Amino acid sequence: MAIKKEGVFTYHVSQDRQRKNLAILELIRKKGPISRADISRMLGLNIVSVSNYLDFYINKKMILEVGYDVSSGGRRPELLELNAKSAYTVGVDVSPETIKAVVTDLQVNVVSSAYAPRPDVNIEDLPPYINKAIEEATDKSKVEKGLIKNIGIGISGIIDYITGAIHDTDPVRGRSKTGLLKFCKFIEQKFYIPVYIGNDASCAAFGEKTLNHSADVDNLLYIYSDVGLGIVIQGDVYCGSSGCAGEVQLVFSCLQKDEKNTMREYTHLRPWGIDLGVVMKAVKAIDKGISSEIFKLVGGDASKITREVIINAARKKDKLAIELVSDAGRNLGVRVAYLVNIFNPDIVVIGGGVEKSGEMFMDAIKESVKKFAFEEPASIVKIIPTLLEDNAVVLGAAALAAREVFIEA
Repeated sequence: MAIKKEGVFTYHVSQDRQRKNLAILELIRKKGPISRADISRMLGLNIVSVSNYLDFYINKKMILEVGYDVSSGGRRPELLELNAKSAYTVGVDVSPETIKAVVTDLQVNVVSSAYAPRPDVNIEDLPPYINKAIEEATDKSKVEKGLIKNIGIGISGIIDYITGAIHDTDPVRGRSKTGLLKFCKFIEQKFYIPVYIGNDASCAAFGEKTLNHSADVDNLLYIYSDVGLGIVIQGDVYCGSSGCAGEVQLVFSCLQKDEKNTMREYTHLRPWGIDLGVVMKAVKAIDKGISSEIFKLVGGDASKITREVIINAARKKDKLAIELVSDAGRNLGVRVAYLVNIFNPDIVVIGGGVEKSGEMFMDAIKESVKKFAFEEPASIVKIIPTLLEDNAVVLGAAALAAREVFIEA
């Protein structure tokens, strides 16, 4: 079956020259200043071949000669580093609630940013709002337009390579769909810059791998509450046969009433949403008359209870808040345990917001993984909170856009 991959990030590089471009430039990005000999040794490539590639990059001003290393005998080796200002990319995060855009250099250092609430429109009507955020960010950056090489977009929902569609799975907005190429072309025609799109959790996973030194491993999972999963296998983002891998929620909406009753014992598998159900449970507890700091923090108005309010109350040692956060961690930990058994990752990064509550949440996840995962994969995996927090998707999209610059160097 033909798969339409135009307009999506290049997660797996097959051509020899592109693989070498990526390997050499990514190594220099991470390790520079670095010598030609060290590049050759670390990548296992012939020094003559490496030098030819490097001379080409130097001529394009992607790489800078920055001096000499200490000699162990003979001629001192010349040191090279990435010219981060030779090109720029735009990263965009289209989340369920907001649209965020950043301009970054090739080291994914943020130059400028723009932010706006996501409008309540169908997915096919989003590109003009995305264009507005990109335009604001690029105008603020003062970067010469010709130096902005790619636009990378991380979007919530399902991207289907086979049908060439983007599917918004949010029931509130009506689960609308639009064509992937149509979506990209609308933005490309505004800026005359190539546009690449990926799932938001996949972008976040790559962002953590690229920018979080603790997460720079070959096999990584990024779980965004219980609504999305980014997968990195052997250093490459994995999206499955049609681009839809990583949807950790089960679909309960199609169940009849009697079927729902029989599924009550599987509540740990139900979709709770970005806040992992803590707000709904807090409102129910307070409606039952349970005293809590949560109610005080919202001035007695239960409609103002948010995830952040509950986390704040938990930090103040409120019993209900601690219980809600810990239960959320244990429930999420069951899913993480499944994923640890299936993928055997080095690292699982937890994002989505509730991880900001700290050890009470993270320890509960680890407790469930220890209890439910097999000993062997559970013993090696490290479970850590996101370093990039709310910027994981937008920086991951920018990093993937920079990766495309490296591939096509």
